[in-house]
Amino acid sequence: MKTADLDYTLPQELIAQEPVEPRDRSRLLVLHRDTGHIEHRLFHNVVEYLRAGDLLVANESRVIPARLYGHKTPSGGKVELLLLRKLDGDRWLGLAGGATTRPGTIIRLDATAGPSNLTAEILGTGERGERTLAFSEPVENYFEELGHVPLPPYIHQPLDDPERYQTVYARTPGSAAAPTAGLHFTGNLMLELRDQGVKLDFVTLHVGLDTFRPITESDLEEHEIHREWCQLAPPTAERINQTKVVGNRVISVGTTSVRVLETSARQGLLQGADGLCPWRPVSPFEGFTDLYITPGFQFRVVDALITNFHLPKSTLLALVMSFAGEENIRRAYQAAIDERYRFFSFGDAMLIL
Repeated sequence: MKTADLDYTLPQELIAQEPVEPRDRSRLLVLHRDTGHIEHRLFHNVVEYLRAGDLLVANESRVIPARLYGHKTPSGGKVELLLLRKLDGDRWLGLAGGATTRPGTIIRLDATAGPSNLTAEILGTGERGERTLAFSEPVENYFEELGHVPLPPYIHQPLDDPERYQTVYARTPGSAAAPTAGLHFTGNLMLELRDQGVKLDFVTLHVGLDTFRPITESDLEEHEIHREWCQLAPPTAERINQTKVVGNRVISVGTTSVRVLETSARQGLLQGADGLCPWRPVSPFEGFTDLYITPGFQFRVVDALITNFHLPKSTLLALVMSFAGEENIRRAYQAAIDERYRFFSFGDAMLIL
């Protein structure tokens, strides 16, 4: 598959600049994979497509205030840092914009009232432009004072309430961007689903570098996806396997949850899962995933998917094409454009059945 096959033309005015209130009143495009049939609903109508025994699996990673501003010392050149992942001790992987930041550069971070006591040293530069940063003190202690919510570059309006870029169930800090499919859920909607007999469980994947990286290679398979840390706990793995064995559906809330589930399924295969079984038991997993899902991928766990509309030429668009079929997604995206759906992080949602 060519990367050009992931391209489409989106009118700029359809890029959502602010979230819908309340969360579950965003629009919902329902795509039936088997027939290609499309329905246009509101997100709250998702209750009509889920049934007792279904298991929703969502990513409970919480966005950290990972955007930091500072100045090089002694020159004073402005620098913007975006933290992507903690490495060890006080070392982080991040991106640096603004003034030239070669290894050895010292950056003094800025607070609202001026320079702070916190500094970061550039230790090295990776092949894809990421920087290894060493902070003078634990940067987590300064997040509230110095950090800013790292909204995607296509959102140009400031966010009045930073919590609006968090899911209502976000718990474990570590992401540089929100798992946006979950932004449509409200506490009341989750209670309604529970009362309907739909179960909800959680995995963790800390969203990192590839959220900000389009595919630049002409051939899709040549792209190298960045590793992201994830976890599927033993009790969650057990509940997923129980759901599958009785014939109920596992429904992934977002592409990040898909990657955790399908990574854990491959761990089960490595551990000797029965190859004759039509489904593959997931195994508890904690570590990094570099699972890159492209058309032709065999899904072993996920039966349905809730997702937002993704950027052209992105690994996430490749994933949903892999799940729903290339032509189905092309038709669905064109229908969404024709119907003036809102796209990307603060945009509307799809339910793929």
